[in-house]
Amino acid sequence: MSPNRSWRHAILGLGGNLGDPRRSMAEALRALDARSDCRVVAVSRLYRTPPWGKTDQDWFFNACAEVETTLDPEALLAACLDIERAMKRVRMERWGPRTIDIDLLTFGDLNRASATLTLPHPRMTERGFVLKPLADFAADLAVEGRTVIEWLGRADVTGIEVADESVEWWRAEE
Repeated sequence: MSPNRSWRHAILGLGGNLGDPRRSMAEALRALDARSDCRVVAVSRLYRTPPWGKTDQDWFFNACAEVETTLDPEALLAACLDIERAMKRVRMERWGPRTIDIDLLTFGDLNRASATLTLPHPRMTERGFVLKPLADFAADLAVEGRTVIEWLGRADVTGIEVADESVEWWRAEE
């Protein structure tokens, strides 16, 4: 790491519904935390959530995490995609089943849209499966003019349930 690179905060959304998604998300978080340019500083409880967008599939497990990183947003996204590929993520259909999904939700207070990345994530304020875990550690975070808890009050959270109360669920290797 370059000595003049400062640590910045980013928030990730994680999910999956194929194989052992809890284990996959834990492995992904540990892989990020093991990097010299990233460290996991907060993780939500683990949630079990009904499918969204494409509803004829198994339920998901979802969580959010805050990381500190010296990477720029595109490089952090690339690191997340590399982890997905290493874990055999195959993108076959939009909102379809997946072993692991890592979305970059926010990067500090950056607002940006490019061909590869939009920040904040363009649909995060509509998704109860993102907002509910995010509220575990960032309820007061402002996104698009409202706090996470305000967005959560407007979101559909039907069927979302806590699958693990511990915020340490990702640390234990099975």
